[in-house]
Amino acid sequence: MREEYPRPDFVREKWQSLNRGWNFSCGDKTTKIEVPFVCQSQMSGIGEKIKENKVTYERQFTVPQEWKGQEIYLHFGAVDYRCRVFINDHCVGSHTGGQTPFTFPIARFLNWKTESIRVEVEDPLHDESIPRGKQFWEDESKFIWYTQSTGIWQSVWIEPVSETRVEEIRFTPDIDRGTVKIDFCLSQTSALPCTVEIEISFEGKNVFAGNIICDGVKNTLTVDVFKKKAMEGGAFHFTGNYWTPENPVLYDAVLQVLSKDTGKLQDRVACYFGMRKVHAEKGKIYLNNQPYYQKLLLDQGYWENCLMTAPSDEAYKQDIIKAKKMGFNGCRKHEKVEDPRFLYWADKLGFLVWEAMASFWVYTEESAQAFTREWMDVINRDYNHPCIIAWEMLNESWGVPRIYDDPQQQAFARSLYYMVKGLDQTRLVVSNDGWEMTESDVCAVHSYKHGEKEDTRQHKVFADSLKSVEQLENIMERSVYAKGVAYQGQPVVLTECGGIALAQDMKDTVYQDAVSDPTQGWGYTTISSQGFLEEYGRLIRSIYDSPLVCGFCYTQLTDVEQEKNGLLNYRHEYKFDPDAIRKINEQK
Repeated sequence: MREEYPRPDFVREKWQSLNRGWNFSCGDKTTKIEVPFVCQSQMSGIGEKIKENKVTYERQFTVPQEWKGQEIYLHFGAVDYRCRVFINDHCVGSHTGGQTPFTFPIARFLNWKTESIRVEVEDPLHDESIPRGKQFWEDESKFIWYTQSTGIWQSVWIEPVSETRVEEIRFTPDIDRGTVKIDFCLSQTSALPCTVEIEISFEGKNVFAGNIICDGVKNTLTVDVFKKKAMEGGAFHFTGNYWTPENPVLYDAVLQVLSKDTGKLQDRVACYFGMRKVHAEKGKIYLNNQPYYQKLLLDQGYWENCLMTAPSDEAYKQDIIKAKKMGFNGCRKHEKVEDPRFLYWADKLGFLVWEAMASFWVYTEESAQAFTREWMDVINRDYNHPCIIAWEMLNESWGVPRIYDDPQQQAFARSLYYMVKGLDQTRLVVSNDGWEMTESDVCAVHSYKHGEKEDTRQHKVFADSLKSVEQLENIMERSVYAKGVAYQGQPVVLTECGGIALAQDMKDTVYQDAVSDPTQGWGYTTISSQGFLEEYGRLIRSIYDSPLVCGFCYTQLTDVEQEKNGLLNYRHEYKFDPDAIRKINEQK
């Protein structure tokens, strides 16, 4: 079950989980539910699709008496989609957005005996204008759309905090100067001035220890992390430990807030960061100033019995281990803001992440605003994770179907790009992954036109298409760039390709049958299990032979419901020999 600490990059010692058994009401029916698994999943204990768009969660809990006199934070990892939260029948707050966390201070509503909590959720099951990702707006899954997920789908917990406390920490590494910039905010209720002690260590050895007197809520400190050596000509060379997928070294940091007069400890937060640099130059993606080829998997983040919530923390870890064993160095998270525990394991194990937001489907001014607000919360939540090297907002013009020549939708995509660049200068930003891009740091294109095993003509057409952006566009369904936008030499990454399904999983269906019949399997192309490795090898060799492409993302990591083109099945088990796939991937 999900009892691990939910926020691994901002850890306080004292906390209490509110997962496990809640009462769940939908319509006139009340039953038990296992939080944080949604009612549509088997692991929730319910496993039923619902027709109602309003549900209610209730439970009782107690707060440790030794926490009395402190503020108590109530945290939700994510609730889909709108909710109001009540403590002892007092409304403590509301939240809109199914992908991001939120927190309410609840101490003044507690009776310090047995407390009650009620969460009223509204999930617009058929609304195409809200950010919903791969959740289908119809009742039954089909094609590339999956089962709806309603309500609490990430962990719920409480923790005590002092009036003077850390609210936010940002680490911005600079390997060229050998430093890390630490920006942190104290609470508005903080008794100022106060002292903040900062310790940084690497593999148990102290790298930095110092303190700063804080007269305001917002504070900044730049720390030398790498050693500086003088070189001839007056230049300097910095030596230190870079974070890479092959060597995912992390620095541990602890911030302690002390009363300036008494020296009493007010707050202690443990966190970590990685020293790494990402940039694009001369048509390539660089990691730590070296060209780094992207070998990614499209990762939907779904599980057979629990949908968008992993069955355990170990499941996140094992997905990454299995992907690396097959020779991949990262993933493109698709239409889902993943649980922070996944990002923690990607940081620890060394796995690149292209993080994306869940798309909406119908463009309105309201949907654009909702998407933007939630996307800003995503960046704020995940800024410190070194594994994330790219932010992706839109996908295949979903939600912006007229972006090719519509000024309003183009302006929306541009606004997202420049907003993210204004918030984060350390990562690549992709405006509309797949096609019809506006401003973008990467030319991110999708192509499944690599043909079948017997189609040698199509094999050559696909291979030839990877020689230039113009040739690539000739076999795509849509234009690479929106009207008025031209290729400017950005790195070209094939961010979706493959999608090869096994014939025995498909019930001898073709694309059209899968769209009309949700019981049928679906994939972009089909092959027998005996021919898969040959077909996969031909695809990857064509990509590696390209003088243009500097990375790929294979569709996909796992099967999901009726979509059968995973390298793992829906139980996240290998379908093929991982060493054989790794051998193909390591040809470059």
